Amino acid sequence: MSRDSSSSLPERGEFVVRGAPRSDRRSPVRWVVSHLLRYPGLLAAFVGMGLVQSVSGALIPRLTGWGFDAVLAGAAGASALGPIALGVLGAAILQGLADLASSFTVELLGQRLERDARDELYVSLLGKSQTFHNRQRVGDIMARAANDVRQLNPMMNPGISLIFSSSLSIVVPMAFIAAIDPRLLLAPGLFVVAFVLALRRYMRQLNPVSFAMRTQFGVMNAGLAETIQGIEVVKSVVSEAAERDRFMGNAERYRDHFVQQGQIQARYLPLLLIGLTIAGAFAHGLYFLAIGELSVGELVAFLGLMGALRFPAFISIFTFLLVQLGIAGASRILDLLQQEAEIDENQDGHVAAVRGEIRFEDVHFGYGPDKDVIRGMSFTVQPGQTVAIVGQTGSGKSTLTKLVNRTYDTTAGRITIDGVDVRDWNLQSLRPQISVIEQDVFLFSRTVAENIAFGLGERATDQAIREAAEAAQAGAFIRGFADGYDTVVGERGMTLSGGQRQRLAIARALLTDPRILVLDDSTSAVDSATEDAIQRAIDAVLQGRTTLIITHRLSQIRRADHILVLHQGEVVDQGGHDELLERCALYQRIFARVA
Repeated sequence: MSRDSSSSLPERGEFVVRGAPRSDRRSPVRWVVSHLLRYPGLLAAFVGMGLVQSVSGALIPRLTGWGFDAVLAGAAGASALGPIALGVLGAAILQGLADLASSFTVELLGQRLERDARDELYVSLLGKSQTFHNRQRVGDIMARAANDVRQLNPMMNPGISLIFSSSLSIVVPMAFIAAIDPRLLLAPGLFVVAFVLALRRYMRQLNPVSFAMRTQFGVMNAGLAETIQGIEVVKSVVSEAAERDRFMGNAERYRDHFVQQGQIQARYLPLLLIGLTIAGAFAHGLYFLAIGELSVGELVAFLGLMGALRFPAFISIFTFLLVQLGIAGASRILDLLQQEAEIDENQDGHVAAVRGEIRFEDVHFGYGPDKDVIRGMSFTVQPGQTVAIVGQTGSGKSTLTKLVNRTYDTTAGRITIDGVDVRDWNLQSLRPQISVIEQDVFLFSRTVAENIAFGLGERATDQAIREAAEAAQAGAFIRGFADGYDTVVGERGMTLSGGQRQRLAIARALLTDPRILVLDDSTSAVDSATEDAIQRAIDAVLQGRTTLIITHRLSQIRRADHILVLHQGEVVDQGGHDELLERCALYQRIFARVA
């Protein structure tokens, strides 16, 4: 969505949390502020306590000045020393309590900002289409979801917390100085002007470096994640040294940004300016003392209040860096949040039990604007029919099946299920009634039972899980594990064999009781005996359900009620096995290869 409209249009995506608070996504600063405004009580407490802290802190040098005047007054001022001392003590206690309360509230704000931002990003990523995720590098997304979101917390505390305190450390002392003598504002006034100009220059130099640091961190993290994910390939071709050098190159570029940041900080002027300002203020105060227009106590109070200006000059060198890093992180998070969701869940769309009729009407689809993967595809699958999809590699077989459950949307033409365009279905109603078992099975690093029940969660009973496993011919090897169904499989199921992973995936599909089943070469990693057992289980359990099978197995092709022959994204022929074998040259070549 565009930045101008993202705060007003309703949320759009494959998955949207209804009733979730909306953030203002027109800019990183607006986005952060919109999150903070969800907690007006904490914001008010933070501002109020910060003001109390600054006023009580400024009272201490003013009371100290009155104390000097009382001492110099001799016996006449002795009676005032007690109340002044108590005032200093009270101001110090009040300052400490206000500082504690302010720190607590801003820390709570920072933690909630980080939590809410992470929740919003995670939900947004769940709602993005498969096309979006195909474009992204997992490591870069993880860098944004973990490290960039984490930068929001230190941006609030100590970043914004100290900036707010230091701002009050300029305004409040200058108000007290003006109360002593407005003419004394000359030195601090010149400092404030010079400070603002120097800070503006500092921020302009720091801003691109901060963004470059966050971007390079994402690049470095993405490269690391890809190497770890592909570690088997790296080791098989003995490419460890090359991958190390690649990572070192990314790390060095990340380091260079830190060096550049240090060079900018080394040229920071306000630390020099505050020394010159205090020297000038002291000379100015001595002049007024010499001409009798300022008392010793007022001079002491004036210099004490000027000392308060050291804090914002010193603290700004790193607080504004924290804010810049936080804004850079927020900008990278917004970049993900604002990317258009190609597929809408269509909450008000068609909701019904699927019968299983699938119709392709002149369907075109391409992953990019340059070339269609599927062109002019038309066919009909009747409810309960088993259709085999055959063709050479790259003919569009897997892509075809991904259009049925709207993993992708057609670029032209339409697909209907039970006579209703899939884009008019409520996505949350349609997808649970379609199960897909792919050749590359993905299992989570969870227990066997949790992997089978994935999609149903707590609604799946232990008995149903076991029945699905038995139907998928997985029960025997599961019982062979020491912990049975409580066995935790490795990430992506790497502790299991290919056949075991596929049988668990089939059990997962059977448990959801789908009306449409898609098998994408799902028995390629099992032996013939296991394949026959699985096929018998599927035949028995899924009678009356529509099944699309992508396969090179002759036994499965023969079982199909109908066969589609694909070539370069087009259906070149369709029909039964015998008639295709008689008239379709391409099918004859495929059949000869798989026979």
